[in-house]
Amino acid sequence: MNLFSRSTSARRVAASAAPAAPQGAAPHGAALPDPAMAALTGEWIVDPAHSRIGFSVRHAMVTTVRGAFTEYESRLYFDGHNPARSQARIALSTASVDTGVEQRDAHLVGRDFLNAAKYPRLTFNSTAVQIAEPDVFRMIGDLTIRDTTRPVVLELTYIGHVTDPFGYERVGFDGTTTINRSEWGLTYNARLAEGGAMVSEKVRLQFDIAAIRTTGAE
Repeated sequence: MNLFSRSTSARRVAASAAPAAPQGAAPHGAALPDPAMAALTGEWIVDPAHSRIGFSVRHAMVTTVRGAFTEYESRLYFDGHNPARSQARIALSTASVDTGVEQRDAHLVGRDFLNAAKYPRLTFNSTAVQIAEPDVFRMIGDLTIRDTTRPVVLELTYIGHVTDPFGYERVGFDGTTTINRSEWGLTYNARLAEGGAMVSEKVRLQFDIAAIRTTGAE
C-alpha cells in the first residue's frame, strides 16, 4: 500500500502478521463485548472512499468550521474475543487538509498551524482499549502533531458488519474526541474586536470509519 494513497484494493493486500497485541482482559465488572464481534477478529484497513477523518472547530465564536484529511494510511487490528487486545495505527498527511476553502486550507498547512512542510504527518497510535458497553469502546492512544505527542481517548461506537456485493467484508466504527490544540503547539490566534478568539482552542476530532478486512478471521 502506497503511503497516503487514497485508493485501496483490500482483497489484493498481501497478508501480513497482525501487530503485536497487548495482553490483557476486560477489568472485573466491565462490560462484555457483543458475542457477534468474535467474527471480526483480524486485520483491517480504512477504506478512504467510505470514511472520513475530520475535525470541527468554533470560528469567530458564532460558527463552526469543518474539515477533513483526505490522504492517510492505516493499519487496524480488532480482537472480537478480547477487544482490549485491539490496536489502531493511522498516519494522516497534514498537507491533505480540506475545509472547502482554498485560502483557509493554505493557512492551516502553513507555519501558523500544521506546518506541513516541516511536519508532514499527524499520527495516532493506540495504547489500550477499554469496553464501556457491548458496542462502545474507549480507545486510548498517543496523538502526535508537530512532533508533540500527548494521550487522547477516543469514544468508539461499533456500527455494523457486512459483506458487500463485491465480496468485501466491511466493518464500521464512529469515534470522536476533543483536544485543546494549544497542548500540541497550535497556539496561533487572533482576537476579535468584541473580545474572544477568532479560533477556539477546542478542536473536535471525528473518525467515521469503514474498514475492509485484509486477513482472515482468527
